Amino acid sequence: MYEATHEFDVCVIGGGMSGICAAIAAARNGARTALIHDRPVFGGNASSEVRMWICGAHGKNNKETGILEEIQLENLYLNPARSYSVWDSVLWSKIRFQPGLTPFLNCSCTEAAMDGEKIASVRAWQLTSQTWHTITATQFIDCSGDSILAELTPAEYRIGREARAEFNEDIEPLEADKKTMGNSLLIQLRRTDEPQPFTAPRWAYKFTSPDDVKYRVSGVSAHNFWWVELGGINDTIRDSEEIRDELMRVSYGVWDYLKNRAPEREKATNWALEWMGSLPGKRESRRYIGDHILTQNDIRAEGKFDDIVAYGGWSMDDHHPAGLLYPGRPTIFHPAPSPYGIPYRSLYSKNVPNLLFAGRNISVTHAALSSTRVMATCAVIGQAVGTAAALCVSESCNPRDLDIALLQETLMDDDCWLPGKLHLPGTLSLSATLCGDPARRLLDGMERDRENEPHAWEAPLGESVSYHWATPQELAGVRLVFDSDLSNTKRMAHVYPQSANRCAVPDSLVKAFRLEAEDESGTWSTVYSEDNNYQRLVLIPLSIQATALRLTCTETWGDALARVFAFEPLAEFVPKIPALPDGPSFAEVRARIPTEDLAAPDNGLEEVADTKGPHSA
Repeated sequence: MYEATHEFDVCVIGGGMSGICAAIAAARNGARTALIHDRPVFGGNASSEVRMWICGAHGKNNKETGILEEIQLENLYLNPARSYSVWDSVLWSKIRFQPGLTPFLNCSCTEAAMDGEKIASVRAWQLTSQTWHTITATQFIDCSGDSILAELTPAEYRIGREARAEFNEDIEPLEADKKTMGNSLLIQLRRTDEPQPFTAPRWAYKFTSPDDVKYRVSGVSAHNFWWVELGGINDTIRDSEEIRDELMRVSYGVWDYLKNRAPEREKATNWALEWMGSLPGKRESRRYIGDHILTQNDIRAEGKFDDIVAYGGWSMDDHHPAGLLYPGRPTIFHPAPSPYGIPYRSLYSKNVPNLLFAGRNISVTHAALSSTRVMATCAVIGQAVGTAAALCVSESCNPRDLDIALLQETLMDDDCWLPGKLHLPGTLSLSATLCGDPARRLLDGMERDRENEPHAWEAPLGESVSYHWATPQELAGVRLVFDSDLSNTKRMAHVYPQSANRCAVPDSLVKAFRLEAEDESGTWSTVYSEDNNYQRLVLIPLSIQATALRLTCTETWGDALARVFAFEPLAEFVPKIPALPDGPSFAEVRARIPTEDLAAPDNGLEEVADTKGPHSA
């Protein structure tokens, strides 16, 4: 066994979507960050191991932006066939090549050491390297879903459903209990051009009539079998192995029923079982207690908090604890407004001063969790707490004492929408004359369209918008926000039809553009150009003096009009979004290896090429 000790500013535990966004945000805001994840791939419930959709706020143009949108746009560009292996690589590359961020995959957190009320360090076992890692940090973020630090520290937490009267929540049961929503083992299918018979293993459960799957079956191509759910009447952590085994028997039995006995089985004739999970996706377990517990009533009141740092907008989607064992409808979609605000006070521990959390473990009631648990919401919460942790390090304060206005402004700079807040442009924008119609939208502080309210400058390709100053200005950079079509969910595939619709970069996104600056003599020159942009938020470093700055969009990914939500000259520039490095040629890689390590085997035998393979004899 090996031992290794590391020192960081921020330690994130859990590499699902909330942990990914938390870790990247912390690193981009200047904190030396560790990310501990107990699986071989990042993504959690969104990874190739589970394959759940990334769901979030309902409604047109309510999609979550920030780091999540950046990742999903990268995936659309690199992964038009929606391969889960490529998706895994997109997530891995965002972590692996982020400066200031060190990942620890296949690594399970098992211990925590306290220094008074604060967490001093955690200890984690890395299966693949057989190494114990001890990691010290100033701030800790639990994105593990199951709130592993709740068991390893004194942090207060809850499990199960509150009594209806405790918070006056009418969708809660009369009496409190320890029941939760269950776990699901997902199934993916592929349509082929010939019949695909299926014989179930003998140990699979036998489904014999539509009543066995009442309210659940809706055809072979209509869903991802999220309703194959069990475990909420058990303990979804302690009993997880037994729940997984039961789900395996159920899942094969369900597919056997659809192929061989269901009334609609002819529709499944040419469909094959493409993939079946072996790691169930989990919805609910421990929830931390923060300075505020978000409730059903907070959500229905639209979460109008002064300390808003994230938002949700999924229905209160409350699954029955018995899952598939329950003969009624598997879930009730209780109404929820979209969007509603989520307060910072629900994202840090009530009694452990340097512990924050993001994901399905935040400080909420069971009723509120039924909405906040979906992964796009978890991702924007993750970016909020990662940013907060980094600011706590730079400001030398605990999460409770952080300047909320500073956190909100930093999040909006990084393209996180905070409903009810405007991201107002800086002094350079406001002191200039802005030319271009309808250019004034670039100054309204709203970086997405709202219902019947366009907020983008839009113009035919080749037209320009420009800032003009009476005297030369020092320009350190430019912040651009393009239209990435926030009505497009950008989800990964849940089923593979024979002729699948390939995903693509949104037509609305600007692909090619240039920036030109005018100097004091009146001469214009190109200071930056791009011909293959596929991102919404683009940060461009400059170091120039100019009397005018002009943006011209020359190509989109399909649309005839260019749409821009922000074109902001910056007096100060912080390079936050790194470009992924170009890989060297393999010849260059080989050239780095010492010559003696590449010498032929010194075994006295003549080297003979084997052209027939190892089993040719």
